[in-house]
This record gives sequence, C-alpha cells and structure tokens, in this order.
Amino acid sequence: MDTTLARTLLLDVFDRFAEGISESVTDLDEDALRWRPAPDANPIGWIAWHVLRVQDDHLAELGGVQQAWFAQGWQERFALPYDEDAHGYGQSADEVSAWRGTADHLAGYAADVHALTRRVLVKLSDYERVVDESYDPPVTAASRLVSVVNEVNQHLGQIAYLRGMLPNGPA
Repeated sequence: MDTTLARTLLLDVFDRFAEGISESVTDLDEDALRWRPAPDANPIGWIAWHVLRVQDDHLAELGGVQQAWFAQGWQERFALPYDEDAHGYGQSADEVSAWRGTADHLAGYAADVHALTRRVLVKLSDYERVVDESYDPPVTAASRLVSVVNEVNQHLGQIAYLRGMLPNGPA
C-alpha cells in the first residue's frame, strides 16, 4: 500500500468531515440540536456528538494516544449522564433524550478530534496492522479507517437531512 497516497487521501477526507460537522452545527441553538422528528429519532446534536466520539475513540486507539474526550476535558464540559467512555452505540431513546450540549461544545470538540485525527494520520504507516482480533477476519488499521469514514459520511448525511426538516429552520 502506498502510505503517502493513503495518508493524503485520509487527511483530505477527515479535513472535509471537520469542515462539514462544523458547518452543520454552528448556527443551531440548543432546541434545534435536540429536536427530533419522531420520539425515537436521533437529534442533530446527539448524532454529531456520537460520530465525533466514534472518530475520537477509534483514531486514538489507532495512534496509541488518549482520546480528546478525556485529554481536553470534553467529558466534564458536556457533563452527560452516560458512562465516561460512552459513544452512543446501543443507547436507548431515553438515553438519547438525555443528551445536552451546545453548538460551541460540538464545534470545540470537533476541532480537538480533528487535531488528534491529523496527528495520528501523519504518523500512521502500518495500515495492515491488526487492531481488533475479535472479528473474522481480524480488523486492520486500514479497515478500521474505512469504517470510520463510512460512519462519518452516513451521519453527515443524516444531519443534513434533519437540518432540512427543522420546523423553523436553523436558529
């Protein structure tokens, strides 16, 4: 695998995500961030937080570094009523309802996650390294990155869709 090309492509993808997530939340108030089109639907703020937590968790693991969530004190700033390492997988509708945050929190956390992501990607060279043996086939660094990119893109699309559904438009 051409690691220089892979690194260049991945940096571009994650730069675009950082820009997209920032643009998606900066003009939203807390009501818009928490609005749900149906009782069990996930709101924009929770989706943004969730995908940032996944990126933070997975990239920190790949780089052998501490997550921005802990290192930059985002766990305390958000003060969510979740387990400290929660990132949204398997949460119930009631747990999703308990999410609280602001556009400033999300933008700040996104900036720190993006900085962590760039630091990890600049140093990453062994894309074939197995990072999770609990799957068959085992998960390599490359496949973990593809999973994160897939997750990011799906959730950015969901956020864009929800923004279009906001009852009073972005506020």
